[in-house]
Amino acid sequence: MTDTTSTASLTGNVLFYSQPEPISIEAHGTLGVDPVDRPYDFVAQTNIVPLTVTEFAPAALSYPVIFVGDNKQPVAVMGLRDGENLFIDDQGLFRGDAYIPAYVRRYPFVFANDDVQKRLVLCLDRKAPFIKEGGSQPLFVDGQPSPYVQQALEFCNNFETERQRTDSFVKMLVDLDLFETREANFTPKNPDGTTASVQKIAEYFAISEDKIKALPVEKLVELRDNGALGQIYAHLISLLGWDRLIVIAFDKMAQQQKAAGNA
Repeated sequence: MTDTTSTASLTGNVLFYSQPEPISIEAHGTLGVDPVDRPYDFVAQTNIVPLTVTEFAPAALSYPVIFVGDNKQPVAVMGLRDGENLFIDDQGLFRGDAYIPAYVRRYPFVFANDDVQKRLVLCLDRKAPFIKEGGSQPLFVDGQPSPYVQQALEFCNNFETERQRTDSFVKMLVDLDLFETREANFTPKNPDGTTASVQKIAEYFAISEDKIKALPVEKLVELRDNGALGQIYAHLISLLGWDRLIVIAFDKMAQQQKAAGNA
């Protein structure tokens, strides 16, 4: 069950959200949304963003899709270092060729758990820069959630469905013992053209292609028919994106050095 007007105690910490509050007419009746010049600044300080399984294919065109943590959360890798996102430009916008994950698109709305009534409550980040007093796109109209909020509620409901589907997908991979630990490495060149020592960029979980090939034929058919096999290979293909990420990082570094030299 979901709600837009609860004032219950909530639990859970969520990436990007500084001050999530359950939406209510009492607390937010005069608030609205105004466009801002740098709409994706809130993403610029993170190098990984969670994904749902149905996003693997479009995300794979832009990012490495990997699994992290004990729960093997699927994420899009957007930078090589903590606190750096290579896909947000100096104007606070996503690169034009980059896929924008649903996790980002739902902001500033999010579901939170109401531990008392055992339900999900729609919240918004009160610190979001585009949530303003008297904003042009109101949150409430005639005492009721506006069409804007209703659309956000529908989006969050759909996202929650996809999140649960993703949890089931990951559990299936764990039950089949398909994960392996991998490293992303980079071999830089010295100024004289010789090869320098290999540098480890990241360690993460990935699906093992060898383990996939070793599955019984009937299990492969099952994975094909339920769509999981396509998502698995979207993930595997995405791992070629580490090289692209390195190129983007070096291009950005070169631009910064050039700008500093011209200053």
